[in-house]
Amino acid sequence: MEKVFATMETSGSIRSHRQSGCVVWLTGLSGAGKSTIAEELERSLLSQGRPTYVLDGDKLRTGLCSDLGFSPADRTENIRRVAEVAKLFADAGLICIVAFISPYRADRARARSLMPEGKFIEAYLSAPLEVCEQRDPKGLYARARAGLVKDFTGISAPYEPPLNPELELRTADQSVTDCVAKLRAKLAELGV
Repeated sequence: MEKVFATMETSGSIRSHRQSGCVVWLTGLSGAGKSTIAEELERSLLSQGRPTYVLDGDKLRTGLCSDLGFSPADRTENIRRVAEVAKLFADAGLICIVAFISPYRADRARARSLMPEGKFIEAYLSAPLEVCEQRDPKGLYARARAGLVKDFTGISAPYEPPLNPELELRTADQSVTDCVAKLRAKLAELGV
C-alpha cells in the first residue's frame, strides 16, 4: 500500500488525498432521486478509494439548519450554509455531493461562486411532478396537496430549474446506474 503524505497548501489547510476536491450539486424536486443518486455515487467513488462526503437536505435540516423554516429567506439561508460547508469539504480534497432541492437559481449561483472554475458540477435531476408524486416515500406531496404542508416546492412554492447545468439527468427515464455513470464521466472530464 502506498503512503499518502499530507502537504500544506498556501491557504493553510492540510491535504492528504490524491485528488482535487470539488462540489457535485444535485438539484431537483422532492422525489427526483437526489438522495438515491448521491448515495450511489458516494458508494461508487468510495469503492475506488476516492474520499467523498454527501450533504443531504433531510440530514442537515435536523442539525445545522434546524432553526430554519421554509420561507424564501430561510431557504436561501439554508443553501448559503450548505454551500459554505460544501466548500470546506472540497477545500479538504473531498468530492462533496450535495443533495438539496435548492429551488432558487440565485442560491445555486451563489454556491457555484464559492468554488474555483471547473470545481462545481450542477446536476439537474429532472423528473415530471407526477413521477415525483408517485415516488413520494414520505407522503409529503399528498400532505401538501391536502394543505397540511405549507410552502412545499413544486406545489405551493416555486422551483426554478437550472438554465445551464453541467448535466441534466432525466431520472424518470434513466436508471440510477446510468445517472451515476454520467456523473462519474463528468468528474473525469474535469480531471477530478
